[in-house]
Amino acid sequence: MADDEHPRKRVRLEDETPEKEAEASEGANHTRLSQSAVRQKAAEDQLEQESKFGVTAFVSRTPGFSCILKQRFTDFLVNETDLSGKVAHLEAPVKIKKDNAKIVPEKAEVKKQDEEPKEQKPSEPASKTENEASHTVSPEILAELKSIFGKDTVAAMQDLYSKILAQPDRKPRDLPQHTSEPIQDKQQRTDAHVAVRKAFQGRIETVTGDDNRIMIKAGAAPRKGYRQLPQRGDGPITKGKVGWDELGGEYLHFTLYKENKDTMEVLYFIASQMKMHVKNFQFAGTKDRRGVTAQRVSAYRVTKERLEGFNSKLRGARLSSFEYRKEGLQLGDLQGNEFTIALRECEVLGQSTATSENDFDKAISSAVSAFRVNGYINYYGLQRFGSYNVSTDEVGKRMLQGDLKGAVDGILAYSDELLDPKEGNGVHGSKVSQDDLLRAEAIDAWNKTHKTGKAVDKLPRKFSAENALIRHLGFVNRGSGRQERLEDWQGALMQIPRNLRLMYVHAYQSLVWNVAAGRRHELYGGKVVKGDLVIINKNDSTNGNDAKEDVDDEGEVIIRPSGEDSATAVEDKFERARPLSREEAESGKYTIFDIVMPQPGYDVEYPANAVGEFYKVFMAKQQLDPHNMRRKWRDISLSGSYRKVYLRPEKVSYEVRHYTQDDEQLILTDMDRLNGKTDLEMQDAGNGERKRALIVRMQLGSSQYATMALRELTKGGALAFKPDYSGR
Repeated sequence: MADDEHPRKRVRLEDETPEKEAEASEGANHTRLSQSAVRQKAAEDQLEQESKFGVTAFVSRTPGFSCILKQRFTDFLVNETDLSGKVAHLEAPVKIKKDNAKIVPEKAEVKKQDEEPKEQKPSEPASKTENEASHTVSPEILAELKSIFGKDTVAAMQDLYSKILAQPDRKPRDLPQHTSEPIQDKQQRTDAHVAVRKAFQGRIETVTGDDNRIMIKAGAAPRKGYRQLPQRGDGPITKGKVGWDELGGEYLHFTLYKENKDTMEVLYFIASQMKMHVKNFQFAGTKDRRGVTAQRVSAYRVTKERLEGFNSKLRGARLSSFEYRKEGLQLGDLQGNEFTIALRECEVLGQSTATSENDFDKAISSAVSAFRVNGYINYYGLQRFGSYNVSTDEVGKRMLQGDLKGAVDGILAYSDELLDPKEGNGVHGSKVSQDDLLRAEAIDAWNKTHKTGKAVDKLPRKFSAENALIRHLGFVNRGSGRQERLEDWQGALMQIPRNLRLMYVHAYQSLVWNVAAGRRHELYGGKVVKGDLVIINKNDSTNGNDAKEDVDDEGEVIIRPSGEDSATAVEDKFERARPLSREEAESGKYTIFDIVMPQPGYDVEYPANAVGEFYKVFMAKQQLDPHNMRRKWRDISLSGSYRKVYLRPEKVSYEVRHYTQDDEQLILTDMDRLNGKTDLEMQDAGNGERKRALIVRMQLGSSQYATMALRELTKGGALAFKPDYSGR
């Protein structure tokens, strides 16, 4: 190690005494011990939470290491991978030159925006040569027209177009009309309309008759000041679907790049500015707020030019890579996500902070190699179970038990300590957000009065479940003046948006799956045994996902905008599995990465071994039966689904970096690269203690949890930095 890489020594002042030096040293040691104690407490709390939700086992026995996750939002980069395997990135803006339709970098345009326009001379009539050039059709389009209409009809079109240009003031009805031969194929007729409009700049209209013949006539002359593209982005170039087909389709796909923002936060802003409903925007999955993410989004009947204009208005977000397509995006239309993660303050567990670079590198290399080869248990992450007093799985369990009042009480639960002035807006030393305080105050007001007014006024809009319950239960019949729904528990629960409502029972299924997966690992480890389940259809996705749900990059259930009730229920999609015989299990044909386990439901197989028996024993403790999951209320009548037990991450790589400042950026973002930044420019020697960071890159399938992958890699040592507030 070079001398200048060592932490700088503190310069001794002349008037300092040994006693003062000792005091300074003691103070520094106390600070280190305090930080260590805080991290130790956080690690213990995390271990307790993981155990509570069935996350207990590790696949490999490599050394673990402690580290901090998401200390800065630039420590967590997520780039969506589409169904073709292409990774979404923010790209430099491009501009289409209208004279030759070539795409050139925007900076290549010579004229500056603030440059004064040159004085324009009065327009003069176009010469004959210019007119002839203006209606020359390219050989490619001419060939396409002839293949559809035939030579004679195309010649008639060209003659009509010449007359339109030569006599621009003449009324369309005074110009000749033509009719094509019948075109029976619908797609060919669509292609015909598009080709004519493209060839003749919209000056010739085409209309399909009842006999599938296309009538060809002069179109209305453009109004003065006519622009080919509309000023508003929500209208077609020419009315109807054909006009959008000229561009490539009715859906504009683009990359949404954002920093420390929610997907819906950005889309709500754009939609509100465009005076459109946010439903016009579709995406494959939301992305984590605390991070830098890039994902594809589609917008219905919106032009590129209009969306591009938002790049000057958006803060912490950019739009790029525009492309018109015939279909919009749907939830789940992604292969997965590519993660680039900085883990700060890395120290190998059980080793001193003075561990040599060589020993540290060996430990990290061993951990990454085992992670790459052996994978990890595909646990559901802790965020699946919520962060409030009563966890989402507990609410789901009560719903399945038929205790609907208990489920409502669980959703409306909060910590009494939140309203205790002695706590000073905190619970056990943790900061609590203003929204969570308002939530507690609103529910407290409801509990005391059973009147909606004050409670609903206080309750922040984001708490849609609580809002729905209070509004329904507190409803007053205007005729009688009575509250007739105070005990209508099922009716209240049904007011919650469906996919959020399903989240509770799915969380209970996830808890059972986690505990059962841990039990299987405890019994059999990475060995394939008789009775293990495999999916029958070998053409299914091999990325380890269960039935498609509305999930984000962390596998968490997406809460759609209020009022939209379009969640894909797990019971709507089925896969089939079967148990392996002893001969199949021992044949070597199947690996541990082929084995699946069910979420409990009425339409799944259970493992034909001790694990299947474990489902019955575990659920019986909650007075539930895995073989009796039908309910009269369809929303909680669960068919179940399958989920792979073990997964291997793809394209895993890593590097160790050193830094001194906690706010030092360790990973280049897409925006940094576009702005010309490099790794070297981002380095800062600093004066502080030299620390290690591990930069991990990997690809995970959709609905796989990055937190669970990191848990295996670090052996539980990755602690989430908590600048945000805890929910209570």
